Amino acid sequence: MAGIPTVVVHHKELQIGEGLRASIEKRCAHIGLEFHEARHFEFTLTPDGVGVMVHGHATGKNTDLATHAEGSDAGIACDRVLDKIERQLRRIHDKRIFTRRRDARRDPPKRKALA
Repeated sequence: MAGIPTVVVHHKELQIGEGLRASIEKRCAHIGLEFHEARHFEFTLTPDGVGVMVHGHATGKNTDLATHAEGSDAGIACDRVLDKIERQLRRIHDKRIFTRRRDARRDPPKRKALA
């Protein structure tokens, strides 16, 4: 079993507190436990007018996701990015798992009666 994923937070011209960094790391650890494919998370926070723009990347085994979100506060924008990453990972994970299960459960084609 793999350990806790690595989390890198870049902030350009913006001061973020340790509370926000700890919150991001905690949420990434939770996502990493649920989706073992994602092993590395990287976030870039930049000021955008009155708000904050956050770009997020999640990479790992056969996984490479990127998304972004805006918010009036850095915490709100980071939560939005993490929500999007979690939804995308859920979609990918479900496609990988349930496609195989659906294929396995399909009935074999019925043989035609020979006349």
